[in-house]
Amino acid sequence: MAGLTLDNVTKIFDDDGEQIIAVDDVSIDIDDGEFLVLVGPSGCGKSTTLRMIAGLEQISEGEIRLGGEVINDVPATKRDVAMVFQSYALYPHMSVRENMAFGLEESTDLPDDEINQRVEEAASLLGIAELLNRPPSDLSGGQQQRVALGRAIVRDPEVFLMDEPLANLDAKLRAEMRTELQQLQEDLGVTTVYVTHNQVEAMTMSDRVAILDEGILQQCATPLECYHEPNNLFVAGFIGEPSMNFFDAERQGTTLVTADFEYELSEETVSALGDESELVLGIRPEDIELKSTVESDHDFRAVVDVIEPMGDENVVHLVFEGNEVTESNLFTAVLDGMKSVESGQHLVVEIPESAVHVFDRKSGQALHNRRLEEVDSPTVR
Repeated sequence: MAGLTLDNVTKIFDDDGEQIIAVDDVSIDIDDGEFLVLVGPSGCGKSTTLRMIAGLEQISEGEIRLGGEVINDVPATKRDVAMVFQSYALYPHMSVRENMAFGLEESTDLPDDEINQRVEEAASLLGIAELLNRPPSDLSGGQQQRVALGRAIVRDPEVFLMDEPLANLDAKLRAEMRTELQQLQEDLGVTTVYVTHNQVEAMTMSDRVAILDEGILQQCATPLECYHEPNNLFVAGFIGEPSMNFFDAERQGTTLVTADFEYELSEETVSALGDESELVLGIRPEDIELKSTVESDHDFRAVVDVIEPMGDENVVHLVFEGNEVTESNLFTAVLDGMKSVESGQHLVVEIPESAVHVFDRKSGQALHNRRLEEVDSPTVR
């Protein structure tokens, strides 16, 4: 197996003389055996990045190295990578066995018996051995996805490239396939680059997440680091569902003054802010506490607007007392599913300083994040 490096990779498209920068100076070192997820909104450059790694798009600037070797000019058919597409891309006139064997037959000189052995081993690994003689039209979406994965596995590549491979599956099957893909990647130990717009896939499947916006790499870190220690406003707002709440604030000494409340900061937090005065205060919905009485300087009166029951939790949309209910005035808290509130109810929200984030309003850069505490493993008896 091998590591993969993107070194200042840029992709520029020419649209009738106008240059469009799809990927802008992206650098990522992907370790041997690592599972990296590229995530971001539509049009952010994640699929273009994957296609450049695969050799389906020429890079405009920079280098892509596989196992230390520059592969910029290596044809796609000669790169030791295997790609799994969202559409599965199975040949309808071929059986499952023929689909899985086709790439090896076309690109290698392996004898038929070895190709067949690889196909049967991959089919057994994926639980589709009994489907080898059936056409793709007889298979469910999940089974077709396994065939597409098997076609990649039999090539025994240095790198797996996956472009939203679960997007066409229903929610239940998608959740099952997430787990299967993780187990499969761990068993095979193959370096994997996975593209998705789905936050759940990005957070649950990856060793690290690379977050792109408008072709620019915003952050590349573990899922927990991206969630608790975002580099900037974009990452903080993109990662997490419901999204982080943001309040524009002016700093006056040790106090953040917003349109709805004044928030007193400790000296420790203030010291991280430098000389910046135009700020944004951020707090994740699950970190807001709902209670009945004001007990501290970080407690504020609010009114419940809408409740979304999710079963295990309730997503509560609120406005600060005295405000009209408008989209810009609403903020969100998450309440345990066994506790309830009612629309129109007056209550108190606590915004604990230990959980707040502070950003520079002009640049969007994070000036202060909550601390990502070490996670203790449970004691198993």
